[in-house]
Amino acid sequence: QVHLAESGGGSVHAGGSLKLSCVFSGFPFADYCLGWFRPVPGMERELGAIAGIDDDSITYADSVKGRFTISKDNRKTTLYLQMDSLKPDDTAMYYCAAALDYEGPPTLARAEYNYWGQGNQVNVSS
Repeated sequence: QVHLAESGGGSVHAGGSLKLSCVFSGFPFADYCLGWFRPVPGMERELGAIAGIDDDSITYADSVKGRFTISKDNRKTTLYLQMDSLKPDDTAMYYCAAALDYEGPPTLARAEYNYWGQGNQVNVSS
C-alpha cells in the first residue's frame, strides 16, 4: 500500500528557512516522478506544483526557482524540500506527491500525480 508521510513544517520569519520531508513507502521509490505542491494563490482549492524530481532531472516553478531546492534520498525513500529566503507569500499548506502512472521527465502537471501526503503547514511572518 502506497503511503506518504510528511514532516517539517512550522513558522519562521521572512528571510528564514525550513526543510520539509516526506517518507514514501509501498512502491519502488527511485523509479518515479515525485513532487511538491501548494495551493495556487487566489485559488485555495487548486494545488499547483512548485518542484518535481526523478533520478535524472529536476524542474521548478518560477515562483520558487533559486530559493527552494528539491532533493531525494533513494536509500531512505525520502523526498525533501529545502526552502530558503522565505517570503510571507510562501505561507501555505505544502503537499508531497508521487506520479506512479507517469513515465516522462519531472513534471509540474497536477493531473499526473496520483498519490499525496497529508499536508504540512508553513507560516512565514513579515
